[in-house]
Amino acid sequence: MTPAALAARVDLSSLVDPFTPFTAPFLGRPLLLLVALAVAAGTVGMLVHLRRLEFSTDGLTHAVFPGLAIGAALGGTAGLLPGALGAALAAAVVLALLSRRGQPRDTAVAIVLTTFFSFGVVLVSIGGGSSGSLSDFFFGRLLTITWSSLGVAVALIAIAVGLIVATGRQQLFAAFDPAGARRAGLPVLALEIVGTIAIALVVVAASASVGTLLALAVVIVPTAAARALTRSLPGAIAVSVLFGALTGWIGLWIVVQLAEAGVDAAPGATVALTMVVAYLVALGAGALRGRAARIRPTQAVAR
Repeated sequence: MTPAALAARVDLSSLVDPFTPFTAPFLGRPLLLLVALAVAAGTVGMLVHLRRLEFSTDGLTHAVFPGLAIGAALGGTAGLLPGALGAALAAAVVLALLSRRGQPRDTAVAIVLTTFFSFGVVLVSIGGGSSGSLSDFFFGRLLTITWSSLGVAVALIAIAVGLIVATGRQQLFAAFDPAGARRAGLPVLALEIVGTIAIALVVVAASASVGTLLALAVVIVPTAAARALTRSLPGAIAVSVLFGALTGWIGLWIVVQLAEAGVDAAPGATVALTMVVAYLVALGAGALRGRAARIRPTQAVAR
């Protein structure tokens, strides 16, 4: 959406109030999706952090490419989301199976990423066309998301969060002590597949808004910021959700302010950058708090 189009749909005299612009549906819908993604960051993103699956998540964001190509060829823009979902689920299962076959996790991710992405490039080169639709999915279409697309994305997030909540205790056990989980008889492979599928669902849902190339920030950054501020797992989950929702709102508000100034900023990228800046602030705050905690015992001993 261009600045002129955005300005035409927002009462710019009301922008001094940071809440007023979000009463417009074309801004309210993206905000609702970002709040849902914040919930996913606090649950699915926490699993990614605890099991050190950041690189796997990055691999899944690229592995959806062949699904995008097939979906665009068969159904145009309407086929992008189902195509991406199918590719993400297939990549998630293959990734989990390769990891369990003795391949190091990073090697398995590299194999899946290279295979799926190369297949997608071949499909696009053979079929041609649909470049505009694919570009939207890669770089995001946050301000033009429809109610139907929002409903699908929220449903995917709900399924992903439900999978993690249902297997939460087992997932934590496997994350902290994989060998112990196997000895206890837990289905470690099934848990890994469930967790990877949940990540894939969130990646696809995020791709509908901020784009596949920025989905990683929405999933990873809020959790990283929360872990910098607190060591308590329940506290980190709450902070992660709050961080994701707040930075998503601030990012959208910045987009509106830039539009008023005539600057056409990419909404998805602006939200992602807002999250990264806030993460740096959280990292600094966490470091200062840790330093203060180390100084206090020293002062007590000196007395």
